[in-house]
Amino acid sequence: MRRGRRLAVDVGEARIGVASSDPDGLLATPVETVPGRDVPAAHRRLAALVAEHEPLEVVVGLPRSLSGKEGPAAGRVRAFAQELARRIAPVPVRLVDERLSTVTAAQRMRESGVSARKGRGRIDQAAAVVILEAALETERVSGSPPGQCVEVVV
Repeated sequence: MRRGRRLAVDVGEARIGVASSDPDGLLATPVETVPGRDVPAAHRRLAALVAEHEPLEVVVGLPRSLSGKEGPAAGRVRAFAQELARRIAPVPVRLVDERLSTVTAAQRMRESGVSARKGRGRIDQAAAVVILEAALETERVSGSPPGQCVEVVV
């Protein structure tokens, strides 16, 4: 497994959850929730977080249906990831499958006693943690970086 911190991003229409790993890739922790409606401002904040955390890569959750197909949400996330990759180059951006990440995050929060109303602002961070944990596990098992790398188009 490659050594280095990773950031994970769960892109939603209203909010964007961000999580970070430790340099050894053992723990994923929530970082913050970035407002998502103003996309240029969101990209600026994410670029600032990348500068602050100096990650090896940024992992972006790609929403797919249970059958694996991509819908309109996946298209929005691909476009978002493309612009993010352009802004933070040379730090790579990788798209990883995020099926059920929000469901898993909500379940974990309920199990820890956080109500849906109180957890609304943190659910996106928790989903980013789930995405990052899955990406780290994929790399540990396969020995290869997770998902697919987003090519930077200038």
